[in-house]
Amino acid sequence: MKRKIITYGGYFERFIEILTPPELLKLDYIISLLETEDRIPVKFIKLIRNGLYEIRMEFNSNIYRIFFIFDEGQIVVLFNGLQKKTEKTPQKEIEKAMKIKNEYYADKRSQN
Repeated sequence: MKRKIITYGGYFERFIEILTPPELLKLDYIISLLETEDRIPVKFIKLIRNGLYEIRMEFNSNIYRIFFIFDEGQIVVLFNGLQKKTEKTPQKEIEKAMKIKNEYYADKRSQN
């Protein structure tokens, strides 16, 4: 299986600017799993709610989350990311990702 990976709104690009080269390598590995694998280990992705997922990445003592959706089964759309500093993913970050998801689908509908 080969999924197409796209980003939306520039959020992901701004997020990866804070990552170190080794962290970027690990993120590239996880994204390559999204691109090519039917089943991805739960340690790397988690369903949050309503079709919103998060990539889960740990590197040294840093924990990161990147929100994404599957679109049309083959396309993975990456949204915002964050460095996690609390045990649970902050609700305001989930709400932000849900808002971006809704904007993405509204933009997609307006283009059709």
